[in-house]
Amino acid sequence: MNNELLNEVTFFVLSIFVGIEVISKVPTILHTPLMSGTNAIHGIILVGAIVIAAGASSPVTIILGLVAVTLATTNVVGGFVVTDRMLEMFKGRQATKPPATPTTTTKPA
Repeated sequence: MNNELLNEVTFFVLSIFVGIEVISKVPTILHTPLMSGTNAIHGIILVGAIVIAAGASSPVTIILGLVAVTLATTNVVGGFVVTDRMLEMFKGRQATKPPATPTTTTKPA
């Protein structure tokens, strides 16, 4: 294993630990707004994974590129699904007004 691959694996493992620590410290009330904001960042990560996969030359890098694209796509789609579900939950809490019914007034005879 060459030094470049070892450095990349080390950065990957360290980023997993940092991500777990950061996400575990986020309060529940802020999860949905932060998730919807980070979906754009995950879209950029997906584009980067596609670019890396397109430039792959060996079977190992092709497989790693395919895994990166698959995981990034799953992350983006899952983020949008969870955000949409959370926003639907908040919509249910709003007071709904009953539809206005026309009233007719009759004059006493």
